[in-house]
Amino acid sequence: MIHHISIAAEDPRRVASVLAELWRGRAMPFPPVAVGSWVALAGDDRNSLIEVYPFGSELHPAEGDADAAAVVNPQPSRFTASHAAVASPLEEAEVFAIAQREGWVAKYRKRGGLFGVIELWLENRQMIEVLTAEMQREYLAAKPPGAPA
Repeated sequence: MIHHISIAAEDPRRVASVLAELWRGRAMPFPPVAVGSWVALAGDDRNSLIEVYPFGSELHPAEGDADAAAVVNPQPSRFTASHAAVASPLEEAEVFAIAQREGWVAKYRKRGGLFGVIELWLENRQMIEVLTAEMQREYLAAKPPGAPA
């Protein structure tokens, strides 16, 4: 089970606010690792959250007995392979309305013919897969290749 993930955004506050809206949660500043970071809180019983760091932030291990530190890369790629599938209580139309309001790409996709997702491209560069209630049922019923029956 994943309790939290982190991503980077050009506007961490805006992205965290949209992510929180998808969960009907809340967003707030989150400066412990990188100045300017925000966090989207789901408000669920697992304390699920997504940390949103300023674009270009990279986590580096610290020397000795210290926490990892964020270092800003002045020439980061606009895209990343990192993404997450996020369950949402919203209906498809609500997710698409949010994407349209923000000016972000969003489209319905059927993954491997097994389950649907809405690809929501935060800032048109960072993908998350949003799963409505029906999509969550499809996802849970799908068996990954090689999984026991």
